Amino acid sequence: MWPIENTLPSPVANRKHTPLPSTVLLTLSLLSSGMEGNTDLQFLLVGGDLLKVRSSSWKKTRFYKLQEDCQTMWRESKKTFKSNQTFSIKDISAVRAGRQSEGLRKNTEEQVEGRCFSIIFKGRRKNLDLMASSEEEAKQWVTSLGKIMSNMENLNSQQKIEHWIFNCLRKADKNSDDKLSRKELKDFLHQINIEVDDEYAEKLFLECDKSKCGHLAGDEIEHFYSLLTHRLEIDTIYGEYAKTTGFMSAENLLEFLIKEQREEATLADAHRLINKYELDDKAKEKQLMTQDGFLMYLHMPEGLVLNPTHKAVHQDMSQPLNHYFISSSHNTYLMEDQLKGPSSTEAYARALIKGCRCVELDCWDGSDGEPVIYHGYTLTSKILFKDTIKAIKEYAFKTSDYPVILSLENHCSVEQQRVMAQHMSSILGSALLTSPLGDRMPTDFPSPEELKGRVLVKGKRLTKLEACFGPEETAGDDGSFTEEEEDDKEEEEEEEKKEGKKLKLAKELSDMVIYCKSVHFNGFQDAKDNLGFYEMSSFKERKAMALAEESANSYIHHNVDKLSRIYPAGSRTDSSNYNPVPLWNAGCQIVSLNFQTPCNDMDVNQGRFLTNGKTGYVLKPAYMRDRGSEFDPITLTTGPWLQHKMLHLMIISAQQLPKVNQKKTSIVDALVKVEIHGVPADTAEKETPYIGNNGFNPMWNENFQFDVYVPELALVRFVVEDHDSVTDNDFVGQFTIPFTSLQMGYRHVPLLNKEGDPLPSAGLFVHIMIMDA
Repeated sequence: MWPIENTLPSPVANRKHTPLPSTVLLTLSLLSSGMEGNTDLQFLLVGGDLLKVRSSSWKKTRFYKLQEDCQTMWRESKKTFKSNQTFSIKDISAVRAGRQSEGLRKNTEEQVEGRCFSIIFKGRRKNLDLMASSEEEAKQWVTSLGKIMSNMENLNSQQKIEHWIFNCLRKADKNSDDKLSRKELKDFLHQINIEVDDEYAEKLFLECDKSKCGHLAGDEIEHFYSLLTHRLEIDTIYGEYAKTTGFMSAENLLEFLIKEQREEATLADAHRLINKYELDDKAKEKQLMTQDGFLMYLHMPEGLVLNPTHKAVHQDMSQPLNHYFISSSHNTYLMEDQLKGPSSTEAYARALIKGCRCVELDCWDGSDGEPVIYHGYTLTSKILFKDTIKAIKEYAFKTSDYPVILSLENHCSVEQQRVMAQHMSSILGSALLTSPLGDRMPTDFPSPEELKGRVLVKGKRLTKLEACFGPEETAGDDGSFTEEEEDDKEEEEEEEKKEGKKLKLAKELSDMVIYCKSVHFNGFQDAKDNLGFYEMSSFKERKAMALAEESANSYIHHNVDKLSRIYPAGSRTDSSNYNPVPLWNAGCQIVSLNFQTPCNDMDVNQGRFLTNGKTGYVLKPAYMRDRGSEFDPITLTTGPWLQHKMLHLMIISAQQLPKVNQKKTSIVDALVKVEIHGVPADTAEKETPYIGNNGFNPMWNENFQFDVYVPELALVRFVVEDHDSVTDNDFVGQFTIPFTSLQMGYRHVPLLNKEGDPLPSAGLFVHIMIMDA
């Protein structure tokens, strides 16, 4: 490896200038998909009045417009003592036309449907419910905001960095004179997360102030920008391979791809990258790659840490459903804690958009004959069952085409169970699976491929599945059946259990349970001897963890034939989570987590389902699909699962880390942790020293080495923290990736915030080498 000094860029007179995009050029870059001069953009820049809706009695007019940076929405407050407010376009998750939000459905009339729309934010921020003066105006807002969001999403990493720096410069220019004074330059460095002493700031200022007029303007700001964004590590790498008159030829680039990136590349691949990413037309004509083009390549999918072929569906999706890990949510309806937090259909939309494939519905009798969903015996708010099913229909297949499982916790009377069945049938229509596939009794699960676009119901069933192919059943006198209540329910059921209590089920609801019949777990041998493949058990977290630790191989065998669902302990009233990794190691498919709670465990869950097109389905390793498997993640005996690898990892640098503490004087003291999650023998953690007062471009050049024995189950988590010597470190960003999806060589690692959303310009730069041990 090569050494690079841990320094800020030094003022060097002959350093190549990278032009700072002007306001116009930056806007054109941002709106590269044809929005320049577009009526949608002009509409947002002009802005207009909208009615903000909070309740049936609180509806007030507010003026909204897009600011000139093309990424910030500005809202004028009518209150003289209240400052005008802004929010960033990048913080918007979706813009939804009509009365789709609970607030608009509750607080507006049906006849204004076409005038309404909602702005849905990432994280826990409340929706912004709005009403335009006409249907045409509402459509214009929805269309225009959608286009600006799409164009921001399509910015490449380098453009995002330029945009971010430009906006920091814009904020630093307090008097808006397009110039930077000494004080404004120091303020700008604070904004981008660099602490420098006055002597260095003065040196930087004098180097750029060619006109000697006491401020920077025009070309001088461009020069300052070039000094700031210069990356010594890229100089070193590029210089090693730029052997053709100071540039990289296609042959030089091919040598880099083979030797450093360890890719099976051809000369045609090198030509393709030059044609795709080289910014200089003259260099491109000569099939040369400049350093700017090389940096652009390193920021694009081919240069990122995630193998780009793993972003799409790349696994066999024709295996039985229980041969996959399935992204699963617990208490999906909750937005916060499970004692007094709000329930919302929006929580279902968010989970499904994140790729969740199994959602939970806690169903109780509601007023007016309409069942509701909430956390029983608590102060959590209630939502209508039918509204929840409508939301599921709307968002079930936005992110993934593969099947969604509705895990019903049924506390309803027979009458309201019939209403539930009616709503599911009428709303979900043909998507709802109501009979087994094929014309004869199946012996195994259908595959995710066969179940594309279908919704499955998990719950109690009064008969064996075989009854679907036998004589028609007859109901009891009251049109219902009874069955002994199982004890695999959620914690709140303890409140209502009575000795010998019977659970009544409506036949209409029971018949909708096909491949996911809930049964009590009486041991692995009993399940093997007495249960059908479609009969599945739910396990409390503690019980599942004990089985995974004490009887891992038996659990794996059980999960070769059956589905298992795990859910958090009822004592987690704050909706906290547990570590899903030991359960995956035991072959459990439906490991349900509280999606509403950002935490390390949710980061790992997101990493598990990062690949395979984010379908929410990940194929288990072959040795976890084999009935004769001897794999045990605890004892780890010799077998096909043992593929000992050495991971050599160099943490080189980071770029544009966000400020954790928004105080003006607070600067990130950045450090990087690398964690391995997998079987116990693979679990490890190492960290770099911290770099003080630099979140803009800290550099470590720190080497780590890890032993990974079961790579198919291993995940690698990169975590950036702000060091604090007194209290716990503050979280800055993270990225979790399956070990088998790592690309070798020099790679950029994108960073995600605590909600799992991208940090637009932040990332790590690393070198990765994987070798057989």
